[in-house]
This record gives sequence, structure tokens and C-alpha cells, in this order.
Amino acid sequence: MVASLADPNMPAMVETIIPESRRDFKDPYPSSSTSIGGPRNSVRPLPPSYGTVRPHNIHRPTLIEAAGMRFIIMDAPRQNNLHLYIKECSRQKVTDVVRVCEPTYDGRDLRNAGMYLHEMAYDDGTSPPREIIDGWLDLVSTRFKKKRRLSTSAGSISGGAARAGEGGAVAVHCIAGLGRAPVLVAIALIEFGRYDPVHAVTFIRQHRRGAINGKQLAYLEQYSRASQSNDCGCVIS
Repeated sequence: MVASLADPNMPAMVETIIPESRRDFKDPYPSSSTSIGGPRNSVRPLPPSYGTVRPHNIHRPTLIEAAGMRFIIMDAPRQNNLHLYIKECSRQKVTDVVRVCEPTYDGRDLRNAGMYLHEMAYDDGTSPPREIIDGWLDLVSTRFKKKRRLSTSAGSISGGAARAGEGGAVAVHCIAGLGRAPVLVAIALIEFGRYDPVHAVTFIRQHRRGAINGKQLAYLEQYSRASQSNDCGCVIS
């Protein structure tokens, strides 16, 4: 029987939340910048609207820690406040940053800070395509489980950085950090933490208010572990 989101018998889970008292993340206003390019399969070019992206409500980075994995869910940094995110990611020993949306900052700054940037964008309001899921799970498996799960078309996974499983973390962000990014974290909890989908969503929502809407919850409830099926086959329409 699938547990409900209000299930009082849900097992206690380890949680760590970056304190709300941190005031570094209060500048949501983007600054003007010119479009730049980047190496293939590493940093996507910034769109023409990069310098005119409307301000969005900022949510402080949230640490999700479970089943030997550590994830930082963030909203999208802007070029003028990227240094604040880099500072927080460095504090949390982030080895990899996964960008699930269009570029809003120059990814070379992350590389200069010793972090790998992975491009895994997919359309807002949709379920992640199979190639994105495979690339994400391969990254999580490599960083936390110390083995490659499969080859990925979502971008190469580099070695050489300190493994996230040795006290580090993987950061993932979309625009607001409430939809696409939490969905990927939920998939990791389902795959590697053996969480029930509803428990995974509940756990994330306990840490990050407003994460994962009804459509995304319905998708995750139908999600099949890769070990049980080679193709999820379920989509958000």
C-alpha cells in the first residue's frame, strides 16, 4: 500500500537544512552581461535574454542528506550573485553542479572554483527524458556509490575531484529550485535510497517548502526503478 503524504508513520529520516538566518542569498536582481560561448558538452552559451531575465523569488540553498548521499538544491544563480553560491557550495564541499535549466551565469567561474558543471536541461513542466535520467543517475552513482552505473549521453562525468561520497555534495538547480531540480533528487532517493516515491517527495518538501507540484508528484508515483525496468515509460502531459 502506498503511503500518503500525511502518513504519520513515515520513518524518521536524517535531515540537515542550511539555516534560514544566512543572509547571503538576498540579491535576486541580474546584472547586464554579454553572451558568451563555452567548450562543447561543458558550458552552454548564454541566451540573448541573459541580461534581461526577470527577478525571481530567491530560495536559500537546501541541503538534502539521506542514504549516504548529499544534495544541495538551489535556484539558478545569476552572474552578479554567483560568487555567493560558489562560497556556499565550497562550504558544503560541492564537487559537481548540475544545471537543469537555461544558462543564467558563466559556468567557467564554477570550473575555476574546482567544481564540475553538468548540463542536464529539460523543458519546465515536463518529465525528465530518459537520457537526462540516465546521466543524472550515472553522476550520482559515480560520486556517492563509487562506481559508474552506465555510459551517459547527458555529458561526460569527470574524475579527479574529491568524491562527493567522502563528505562532499552534488548541487542541482533549475530556475526556482522547486520543480525540475527536486524531481531529480527524488529520483536519486528512489533509485539509491530505496525510498517510496511519496516518502521521497515528503522528505524533500520537509526541507524545501513548495517543492514538487501535483503533476510532478503524479509522475514520480509512476516512476519505475531502473533496476526494475529499462524504461520508465511515464510522462507528464
